[in-house]
Amino acid sequence: MMTRYLIPAREARKEIIVVKSRFIASLAPTFSVEEAKDFISRIKSEFPDANHHVPAYLIGFGNSVIAHCSDAGEPAGTAGRPALAVLQGSGLGDVAVVVTRYFGGTKLGTGGLVHVYGQAVKEVLKDLPRAEKVPTHTVRLVLPYPYFENVRRLVAENKGKILDENFAADVTVTALFSVELFDGFQKDLSELTRGIIRAEIIETRSDTIMPLSSFS
Repeated sequence: MMTRYLIPAREARKEIIVVKSRFIASLAPTFSVEEAKDFISRIKSEFPDANHHVPAYLIGFGNSVIAHCSDAGEPAGTAGRPALAVLQGSGLGDVAVVVTRYFGGTKLGTGGLVHVYGQAVKEVLKDLPRAEKVPTHTVRLVLPYPYFENVRRLVAENKGKILDENFAADVTVTALFSVELFDGFQKDLSELTRGIIRAEIIETRSDTIMPLSSFS
């Protein structure tokens, strides 16, 4: 069974200013090393005149994670490692961050750099919406009109999501369910319709990205 873990729901950015140096933390969900590298390249292109672009990323989660960081020209151990450490403590997987620095003319010292690079990543994580990679079934069911409203209620009660409704001689409903919750819906549907209607699984995915407000 696939391990469920948190990922960023979208890209995010925060900026802090310390002794006239600007630190811009850009973060994104990335699902492969190639995606992480592409994101890092995109940020470098967006801020071509910056003094440093410090990257860190985690691909996967837990025991199967790929972790990477770089000091990107800052003194060894003062930038990439602090940024990566904050990511590792965030509980997220499949995440990349780039901290872009515009030097303000005053050196911060090694201790100062360690603190600020870690703080920049903490700031971008503060209000970041989380999502989850969830194994799902997409299902279809055909039902007479008298059952329609009750079936919609059952979908909601089992934390499913209706994707499509087609109204013809009968109603055809396409819905999305977490794999672990689908059997409960199928049981409720059977009780409601006395076994007449069953949902047909038309697709199963191991990596559907769902905001935490769904399937929780």
